[in-house]
This record gives sequence, structure tokens and C-alpha cells, in this order.
Amino acid sequence: MGEFKKVCQVSDLIDNAGIPALLDTTPIALFYVKGKVYALDNFDPIGQASVMSRGIVGSIKGQLVVASPLYKEHYDLANGQCLENPEMKLTVFPVQVRGATGEEAVWVAQP
Repeated sequence: MGEFKKVCQVSDLIDNAGIPALLDTTPIALFYVKGKVYALDNFDPIGQASVMSRGIVGSIKGQLVVASPLYKEHYDLANGQCLENPEMKLTVFPVQVRGATGEEAVWVAQP
């Protein structure tokens, strides 16, 4: 695992939605759901575009997922696995939230 780098403030995140960010030169998608931050690859392997941050967040059978905005495949926020196609998976990045209450920052590392 690489070293953690600050990518944004928690206040930059949107509840139950994603935002794009860069970890060095790697495009990632950050999701803020139920007070927890998830970081996934922003590149949709089926649609071949960096769009995952625009996906729709939801839940399927208790699993938190993001649906690709292109072809609507669902990816598990915790492990990146595509529910419809077991051969497809998004890279998951380790996340830490650091800082004082109200000033928390999101730190992400390469896996």
C-alpha cells in the first residue's frame, strides 16, 4: 500500500453521491454514504470512460453499491466487485478521515 495523501475535505463530499478526485495522477471516485467515505477507481471498465463518480448510489440486498451512469452495472462500494459481471471489478483505495471535528480531511492511498 502506498502512503496516504490528502485529497479533499469531508465538507467537499455530498451525502449519498460521488465526486471525482485525483490521487496523484490517478482519477478516483469518492462516495460519502452513511458517514463513511469510499474510494473507487473512477474508470468504468465496461463503458470505458471515467464516469463512476457520477453513478447513482443505492443498496441491493443490503450491499451499498454505485450504478455506472453508462450501462447501469452495480459495483459494491466496499470491494469494487460488479454484481452483474463477476469478471469486472473496480480498484478500491484505502481511505482515512483525519482532523478535528468540522475540519476533517479525506486521505487516500494507492492499494
